[in-house]
Amino acid sequence: MIHVIMGLKGSGKTKKLLGAIHDTVAASQGDVVCIEYGKKLTYDVSYKVRLVDSQEYGIRSAEMLEGFLSGLHAGNFDITHVFIDNLYKTIGNDRAAAESFVAWCAKFASDNNMEITMTVSDDPAQAPDSVKQYM
Repeated sequence: MIHVIMGLKGSGKTKKLLGAIHDTVAASQGDVVCIEYGKKLTYDVSYKVRLVDSQEYGIRSAEMLEGFLSGLHAGNFDITHVFIDNLYKTIGNDRAAAESFVAWCAKFASDNNMEITMTVSDDPAQAPDSVKQYM
């Protein structure tokens, strides 16, 4: 299952994501991963969460992020939740690529029994129906 937290800059997306991370860590029996752009969440996220800076791994596109998530899962089948903060900063401001990535995540999460939650800085009214179903 996936969740998309979408809103314009300053609408509280990261705060909602942090709340979801904290709730998940308290209840989860598996491993939790948070992928961020830059090192802004270091002091906001529990030490129990594997915090990954996408810049350190050179992730610049949706395809690279798909490969990265696949590699994370291949290396650790105990991952139950993945959080991605600021999708557009990680893959670029390409709405078509983001829409395709969301569809890929839905299938990947379903196939691998995990949850993926991501934030997207964009107008929710502009979101295509394929993305709105996960909001």
